[in-house]
Amino acid sequence: MVTDENTALSCGSGGLPVYATPAMAALMEGACTAALEHLPEGFSTVGTELAVTHLSATPLGLRVRAVGELVSVDNRTLRFKVEAFDEAGKIGEGAHTRFIIENEKFMRKALSKKRPE
Repeated sequence: MVTDENTALSCGSGGLPVYATPAMAALMEGACTAALEHLPEGFSTVGTELAVTHLSATPLGLRVRAVGELVSVDNRTLRFKVEAFDEAGKIGEGAHTRFIIENEKFMRKALSKKRPE
């Protein structure tokens, strides 16, 4: 649902009370991650690329939804076609890439960036 919280005005991505492009991008990414719930324990995915086009504005009060379709797998790289819709039709499209990671190893590497206190 498009609410005040996910408008361009609230997200800082524009000055009007319409569905924000960053909110649409997050919804698209979420659709892709939802399709990957069956990875082995200790593994997940991280987004590495997102290229989207916001085709049409959506006003407050309309419902939005996103669809992610897995189009290719190359070792641990997953590529998706993404689309977003409101009640009147398609509002966005693009591509999203995710990478399969081992959670513990990934977090160890990420946390190694922090300096000891």
